[in-house]
Amino acid sequence: MLNSIITRTGSYIPTLRIPNKHFLSHDFYGADGIKLQKSNDEIIHKLQEITYINERRYVTDELNTSDIAFRAAKQTIENTDKESLDYILVAQNFGDVAAGNIRTDMVPTIASRVKHKLKIENPYTIAYDVPFGCPGWLHGMILADYYIKSGDAKKILVIGAETLSRVSDPHDIDSMIYGDGAGAALVEATDQNSGILSHVTRSDTLDNAYLLGVGKSYNPNYKSDALFIKMLGHEIYKYALREVPKVVKQSLDKAGFTLADVKKVLIHQANQKMDQAILERLFKLYQVKNIPDNVMPMTISWLGNSSVATLPTMFDLLQRGKLDNHALHPGDIVVFASVGAGMNINSMVYRMPA
Repeated sequence: MLNSIITRTGSYIPTLRIPNKHFLSHDFYGADGIKLQKSNDEIIHKLQEITYINERRYVTDELNTSDIAFRAAKQTIENTDKESLDYILVAQNFGDVAAGNIRTDMVPTIASRVKHKLKIENPYTIAYDVPFGCPGWLHGMILADYYIKSGDAKKILVIGAETLSRVSDPHDIDSMIYGDGAGAALVEATDQNSGILSHVTRSDTLDNAYLLGVGKSYNPNYKSDALFIKMLGHEIYKYALREVPKVVKQSLDKAGFTLADVKKVLIHQANQKMDQAILERLFKLYQVKNIPDNVMPMTISWLGNSSVATLPTMFDLLQRGKLDNHALHPGDIVVFASVGAGMNINSMVYRMPA
């Protein structure tokens, strides 16, 4: 049976560094439309304490989601025959949103725009989007694995790109969490016993579909009917802690491994305190009290939460030796996990190829 390995990676990290002090002049309101009474210093300090975010990256005005997706893609397939790509899958949730004009633009798809920018002529390079919340890039990887194992494809480009700075409410404290970015991976067929070994996905829509969605600005005086990204943070936190560790364990069980076999756990960068709690719950499932040092890399402190881009960006930085004290070697077992709008969760077990 064919397996799926990541042969190349790439990413685009925006150039605008937005430190926490950027939000000192903002007016913050609650969901009830009442202005928050705490000072911005207090609000920012509390958010930093919970999320560990010191800064995040925003795209410059001339760039959009399709542009940064293209840049990550171009870096990934450098020195590769682009015409040999069977699929281009782009995970995204808001399409292109121009600076100063909060309207989603998804026709044509972001994947079609990326293929156009790459100047690929092959009509059988199929390009489409994967709107699956924050787990979108990981779900694209899972789809790529299905295509390869079915014999339908040999080479697939999977991209995650988002510009959340364009769709976050400046009057909602959650806007401080979000950042922009893009990451990509080239997935190819192999007969090696490595690459994607297993994956598990779940969607909890009955009670949790609207824990994350869109809504109007919390500022009742905001002069627009624009819709911004909105989340019920405390409910998402509880949901993630309850369900994500179980899905990770299911994926490891499916691959025939235990947590003791895992070198790195790569979790979507939503909130560092939440990710640490997920990791603790995961180790508790295996009745392990002492969590090894450096098992879970984090980038949220300087990149923020860039949704679908967090995992591919982190993996690219790992591959390029740009994450201090973290490295991967042939044969290492890596677990990827993500949770987000839907609510959706997925986990993937991956063995680094020789």
